[in-house]
Amino acid sequence: MSQTLDTKFQPLAAPPSSDRWHAVVAGYLGWTMDALDFFIVVFMVDILAQQFQVSKAAIVWTITATLAMRPVGALLFGILADRFGRRRMLIANVLFFSTVELLCGFATSYQMFLALRILFGIGMGGEWGVGASLALESTPTRYRGILSGLLQSGYSMGYLLAALLSRVVLPHLGWRAMFWVGGAPALLALYIRTRVKESAVWEQHGRHDFGTIIRRSLASWKSLIYLAVLMTLMHALSHGTQDLYPDFLKSVHGLKPATVSYLAILYNIGAIVGGILFGHYSERFGRRRTMLAALGLSLMLIPFWAFANSVILLAAAATFMQVGVQGAWGIIPAHLNELAPEEARGVVPGFAYQLGILLAAPTNTIEYALRDRFGYSWAISGFEIVTILLLATVIALGTERKGREFGRAG
Repeated sequence: MSQTLDTKFQPLAAPPSSDRWHAVVAGYLGWTMDALDFFIVVFMVDILAQQFQVSKAAIVWTITATLAMRPVGALLFGILADRFGRRRMLIANVLFFSTVELLCGFATSYQMFLALRILFGIGMGGEWGVGASLALESTPTRYRGILSGLLQSGYSMGYLLAALLSRVVLPHLGWRAMFWVGGAPALLALYIRTRVKESAVWEQHGRHDFGTIIRRSLASWKSLIYLAVLMTLMHALSHGTQDLYPDFLKSVHGLKPATVSYLAILYNIGAIVGGILFGHYSERFGRRRTMLAALGLSLMLIPFWAFANSVILLAAAATFMQVGVQGAWGIIPAHLNELAPEEARGVVPGFAYQLGILLAAPTNTIEYALRDRFGYSWAISGFEIVTILLLATVIALGTERKGREFGRAG
């Protein structure tokens, strides 16, 4: 059957450069704004607990609930994107998560807030897969690596913007204004509606019915399991080196919150640079080989990242640690989209991505438990050494399809 489909394959002419860039900008801003809206809660756990008269653990539970619903959003919006087109579903997704974020600022009870964060999780889970497929299908294969890194760096940029809002908006306008500002990404839908064209790959080769999409997704179950394992370890790598690190710096090294925030900004800049840089070189050296090089860089830096006593050395190690971590991550959008079945590119990469975050959710809990037994430095370093070695093994045993022409079945 694949041979029959391949004989009908006609390589598409590259769309005009303006159309390509509009698609990339839409995917990047969508993921940036999605991450911004997610991290807003992270910076207000104490304030929200006091506002709703609940424990901090209850607010943390809303974050967990958001993460748990991300696979649902990836499945729902991904299937719809494969059926009705990337552009239309990206507009719907942006409007959905922006509206829910706006409504969070009007929450009058904890139960209402929790329900809204659950709905936000559905929207957050849907954006990555739809935005990535639209952007990468709209660009020539030779630029896919660097644009993959650019797209993924939107997550780090969203974290940076949330940190800036917490220092500028929160002290002066209060917690509700944080969510109201978080509703601003709805304006992105207008940009997509007026500037972004539908993926030509989907227009020519992707108009499949729901039955075909579901059958092709289920037929790729072995690949989906592999990708879910890959993404579980990738999320353990990312969250294991980022989420508790500010607390580690304060607890072990006694750094002030302002100093920690500056270090966080610095290593997030490193993350953005790493994603774009390694994404670019993956086009020359291959996806897996470049990911392994990025992991090697992070592995070598762990002793300095976890055990250095100088603030300057800690800052340098943390920055280059994230160059490696997010360098590996910058290749993921291209890698997953190239491995996905043609008829289900909207759903499979996004679902594997979000399933990985669900399975990796205990990462911080495990590291914190190890801290009580072995100490903070050994806990985070030991966990990440094991994670990197397992991840390198999974990558080495896997495959890649760098340079694959989208639109060709098989």
